[in-house]
Amino acid sequence: MSHPQEDATSRIGSGRRRLGVVVSAVVLVGAGGWFAGTQVQSPADAAASHQAPKAGPVTVAVVRQSLTASVVATGSVEFASPRPLSLAGPVGSGTAAGTDGEGAEQRVTRAPVAGTKIKEGDVLMTVNGRPVFALGGSVPMYRALGPGTSGDDVTQLQKALKRIGFDPGGTSGTYGQGTATAVADWYKSEGYDAQQPSPADQQQLGSLEQAVSAAQEALLTTNSGAAAESSSETGSSGTPAPQSSTDKQVHEIQVKSAQKALDLANDALSGFKATYGTKVPAGEVVFLPKLPARLDKVSVRTGDTPSAQIGTVTSSDVVVQAAVPGTDAQLLRHGMTARLTTADGKSAQGTVDVVADGSDSSSGAGSAATAPSTTDGTNSASDSTAAVQVRITVPEPGPLAGEAEAAVKVTIEVGASDGKVLTVPMAAIHTSSDGRARVKVERGDVVTDVHVTVGLSAAGIVEVKPDGGALKAGERVVVGE
Repeated sequence: MSHPQEDATSRIGSGRRRLGVVVSAVVLVGAGGWFAGTQVQSPADAAASHQAPKAGPVTVAVVRQSLTASVVATGSVEFASPRPLSLAGPVGSGTAAGTDGEGAEQRVTRAPVAGTKIKEGDVLMTVNGRPVFALGGSVPMYRALGPGTSGDDVTQLQKALKRIGFDPGGTSGTYGQGTATAVADWYKSEGYDAQQPSPADQQQLGSLEQAVSAAQEALLTTNSGAAAESSSETGSSGTPAPQSSTDKQVHEIQVKSAQKALDLANDALSGFKATYGTKVPAGEVVFLPKLPARLDKVSVRTGDTPSAQIGTVTSSDVVVQAAVPGTDAQLLRHGMTARLTTADGKSAQGTVDVVADGSDSSSGAGSAATAPSTTDGTNSASDSTAAVQVRITVPEPGPLAGEAEAAVKVTIEVGASDGKVLTVPMAAIHTSSDGRARVKVERGDVVTDVHVTVGLSAAGIVEVKPDGGALKAGERVVVGE
């Protein structure tokens, strides 16, 4: 049996334990509520906690470095001074065929060959078996040259004959016997016969000579008839009967008429003989301003009629034609050095020769390269992107000599800084209302304006020199908000 006092004590201990459990549970629930309360946010609080921080200015560091400005473009390799090539007239004596075939319809019998180097005196092609020669001269061939002709084109022919070793005896500009002999010797040295008088010319010469003979005979007959008439009228005394004044006047008129006919016949014969002899037909010589030259393109084949352009001739000099935006072209001037690079890495050096109208080729690189922006951030220089043609001569083409029509990278250095200079992005340059350039420098929480003088620019970077204020490498300038 249990003791009454022990039972009471046992009940008291059990009650205390239950109270402790209840208190502990209440404490845990309260702690959980507190923890949950600290972690749960209202929608407004959550949105506020995810908002971006207040935006500040975008800045970049000022850098001290060397600066080189270059214009880069793509160009095409070409040969200089292209000009169309055509014949000034037919080869031979004309277009009407003779019994020997001379003057028949014009046909190319040996076509010119593209890429051929042309020297003075060379045969470009043959037409109807006759040669077409190349000679140096600025006056184009426009007519046949032969005895009696004169002018600048004749002087040009005489000088060319002398250069190739056939002295015409002078360069008076009049085609005489000396020139005719030189022409004949020149043709013979090339394996051809010079153009001699045509059958029609020979027939004309014969007709004129016959006219002279007939006039001479008429004059002699007139004089003989007068003498015979005078002797038949001799009187019985053996003395000539006096002529009447009328008969004498008639006789004088007849003699004068016969003499005049003879003079006219002699003049016609002399004039024709002055143009009769060895000639150079209009189609048998092409004058080119500069030799040697290069036959670049050919537009006729054997059997064609050479009535139109037969090809294109160029000088042997290599040039590169490039197109650059107008704003870049303003940086270029005659004599600048250009580096030319092919796709496979071959390179050569050229010189800027011509910058087409529309660019200021005489402007200095430094002043044109500054391009400060206005107060609204736009560039104050011309924003024209219209292409401007630039020609670059290549005195020593080297690997480019055989690269006609190939594309090359053109790099033209337009300026370089004097050692290391302070530089900032172009976007950092602004222009005040008074026209002065400035940059905004972030110093702590303060943005300060520093007036600067802008210098050389390259690839979006520009040289700056502080005007009075301080600006150091490493400081940060504002390029955006």
